[in-house]
Amino acid sequence: MFLFISAPEIMVVLLIVVMLFGADKLPEIARGLGKGMRQIKDATNDIKREIKNTADKNDINVDMAVDIKKEINRVKDNFDNYTRPVSKIKDEIEDTIGSVKRKKI
Repeated sequence: MFLFISAPEIMVVLLIVVMLFGADKLPEIARGLGKGMRQIKDATNDIKREIKNTADKNDINVDMAVDIKKEINRVKDNFDNYTRPVSKIKDEIEDTIGSVKRKKI
């Protein structure tokens, strides 16, 4: 799966492109798309590099996303530690109620 598009969907898009532009124009279109994608990738890398250089120059931590994710996981683990006993008791109560209902039938 590429960009959340399945293989049959890609085939339909390719078929439409061939029908609209013709097979002789496909290499030219592909080259143009390739150049455009390359320019976008280069521009993105330049922006990333500039942000990193500026952050390094000003002693700013740009890896905040990693730190935030670690903190979220830590809080989630702590929350799980508190809710696990409650879930265990709830499961035991549900099992007991289920067995009582089966005995009444």
